[in-house]
Amino acid sequence: MGRVIAVANQKGGVGKTTTAVNLGAALALAGHRALLIDSDPQASATTGLGQRGSGVENTIYDLLLGDRAAHEVVSPTRVDGLDLVPSTRDLVAAEVELVSVPDREQRLSTSLARVRDDYAFVLVDCPPSLNLLTVNALRAADGVLIPLQAEYYALEGLTALLDTISRVREVLNPALAVDGLVLTMFDGRNSLARQVQDEVRAHFGAKVFRTVIPRNVRLSESPSHGLPVLLYDPASRGAQAYRALAQEVVGTHGEDALASIVQVS
Repeated sequence: MGRVIAVANQKGGVGKTTTAVNLGAALALAGHRALLIDSDPQASATTGLGQRGSGVENTIYDLLLGDRAAHEVVSPTRVDGLDLVPSTRDLVAAEVELVSVPDREQRLSTSLARVRDDYAFVLVDCPPSLNLLTVNALRAADGVLIPLQAEYYALEGLTALLDTISRVREVLNPALAVDGLVLTMFDGRNSLARQVQDEVRAHFGAKVFRTVIPRNVRLSESPSHGLPVLLYDPASRGAQAYRALAQEVVGTHGEDALASIVQVS
C-alpha cells in the first residue's frame, strides 16, 4: 500500500505547492511511481504540471462529491511515473456542498482506497488554510510533510497546524504522523534565515529534513512553463535539492515504499 503524504501549511507562500510538485517529480524520476492530488482551489499544482483551465475535465471536485471514481480522475503528466488528480477553481464550492454529506471528512480517504496500491507515494497538495479540504487530506494521510519558509512569521503559523494535526489524530486518524519539516526558500546569506533554521532544528530535531530548499530562480520560473524544475532545468540547485529530499523521503519510508512500489518501465 502506497504511503499517503499530505503536504500542508496553512500559511501561503511557503513553497508548499512547489514542494508537492517537485517532490512528486523527483520520486517518480527515481523510479517510485507517484500520484499528486491537487486539493487546492487555486489549482497551482495542476497548472504547474501543464494542465490548464478549460482542458481539465474530471477533477478532485468530482471525486469528493462522488460523481467520479478515483481511477476516472487520474491523468498522466509529462513526468514518467507521475500521475495527477487535477483541480480547478470549482473546488471552492466543494466545501459548502460537503457540509450535508455523511462522513464528509472521509471522502478523500474512501476514494483513495481504490487506487493507492498502484503507487509507492501519494502526495496531497493541501490548500493554505485549515478547512474541510485540508481535514480530508489529513484523514487520508499516513503522514504530513510541512514546508516551512525560513522566516519568523512562518514559525507562528506552525503552531496552529500542529494543533490541527493533534485534533485529527484524536478524532479521525490516530496513526497520522508528522513525517517532517522541510525548510524552503532558504538564503544562507540571510542571518535571520540561519537563525530560524537553528531554532527549528533545535526544537524539532530529527523531524527536520537535512535537505534545505534554496531560493532559486529556476524554481520560480518552471511553473510558468508547466514543468517541474527537474524537467525544466535538471542541473539547477532547486532540482538538486528536490532530488535530495526525495532520497530522504524514500530512506525514511523505505520498507513501506518497497513493499508497494511499481517500478517505472
